[in-house]
Amino acid sequence: MAPKLKHLFWKIAGPVLRRAIKGANREIPEVGVDEAYHLLKQKNPPIVLDVREKEELALGYLKGSIFIPRASLPEKAESLLPDKDAPIVVYCAAGVRSLLAAKTLRSMGYTNVSSMKEGIEGWKAKGYETVSDFGLNTQQLVRYSRHILLKEVGAEGQIRLLKAKVLLVGAGGLGCPAALYLAAAGVGTLGIIDSDVVDLTNLQRQILHRTEDVGRPKTESAKEAIARINPDVKVIPYQERLTSENALGIFQDYDIIVDGSDNFPTKYLVNDAAFFAGKPFVYGGVFQFEGQASVFSPRDGGPCLRCLFPEPPPAGLVPS
Repeated sequence: MAPKLKHLFWKIAGPVLRRAIKGANREIPEVGVDEAYHLLKQKNPPIVLDVREKEELALGYLKGSIFIPRASLPEKAESLLPDKDAPIVVYCAAGVRSLLAAKTLRSMGYTNVSSMKEGIEGWKAKGYETVSDFGLNTQQLVRYSRHILLKEVGAEGQIRLLKAKVLLVGAGGLGCPAALYLAAAGVGTLGIIDSDVVDLTNLQRQILHRTEDVGRPKTESAKEAIARINPDVKVIPYQERLTSENALGIFQDYDIIVDGSDNFPTKYLVNDAAFFAGKPFVYGGVFQFEGQASVFSPRDGGPCLRCLFPEPPPAGLVPS
């Protein structure tokens, strides 16, 4: 993995950055992952400096590391690394940023700095231990790594997703792709309410269901498909119609309601129940090549569906 990352970094780097990397390669000694491992096992190990961004630390780090993002070295290095003659091994994800960081430290007067080849990805590929204290297991750290690297999500955001409970009303043309993406993203609990069974005519658009599912309840087919995508997700099926009698009782157990229904009475029922339950409601509708989507959250001061369209259109006016 690490050589691929390093190659990709080099491929997208501009000419100025490439020259900087070449210069650092000439000036800075590199240590391999195995050599670094043995150095850290010594009685007097070197200082280990992680120069990745904060969001990357959730993916694991070397025990005992000091954390200074590369861009912050000029302002933070001297306070966190007061001994400029102490041996320092710098690492990043794949061994490129650490080279540049080591060169920066050398220019600041640090005399014994090296960069770890292949970075922490190479370290993990060798099976060496890393530390993560973000509440995610090893498999989750890998599965959701692309989320975790996003500043807008991070480990904290991924943990919130894993704790989230979302109800999907309908497992048809709208509900199927929504369920797939929510499951892949790691939403911890998905409720699915649908009283229908899979029909052959559903299969060209309702992508949770397969040919062998024809005649089965859509909730069963959906539950099995989601389990194949992400076993982290708990699926709660409701093989029943949504009605004014059961809507509030079901909605109260969820954080967000996603409407994938195909008729106006159900859409307005979802809106009204979400309003009284105080739940955000994600609305969607589609007809042939046209679609409409919105988020309604009256509890946060926003409008509801009835504020936009006070009444549903008369029965039979709009084709299904």
